[in-house]
Amino acid sequence: MNRDSKKSIRPIIEGINAISNKSIEERFQNETLRPIIKLQHELLVSYFKNYLISKKFKFQGVSNLKKLELISTVFKKDNAFKSELKGIVIGHFTTQEFTLYCNTKSDFNKRILTIIQQRITSIIDVF
Repeated sequence: MNRDSKKSIRPIIEGINAISNKSIEERFQNETLRPIIKLQHELLVSYFKNYLISKKFKFQGVSNLKKLELISTVFKKDNAFKSELKGIVIGHFTTQEFTLYCNTKSDFNKRILTIIQQRITSIIDVF
């Protein structure tokens, strides 16, 4: 798949590029990470649901506060889970985007995981 076709399947997020004097990291987050994560939303949610099942976590009948605590704990402590989530996103980078990602990998990894965690917690009632 070439660079243009990878970018062409990404959703457009209205209003996200309103500020023109952003840092490279913020621009990459808004122009690359957020559209890819939005594109992969259903897969990421399904992956998290499967993770809960595989770890035998019961979300039925649990308060939203306990759900939020569990989600936070998973995103802090389960490195294998976090690596797989990052892989789902990184696999949609173009070669040029991957090169930029490699220059500031630690920062971008934090941004990827924060955005995914926010998406999952925003639909907590689904679990």
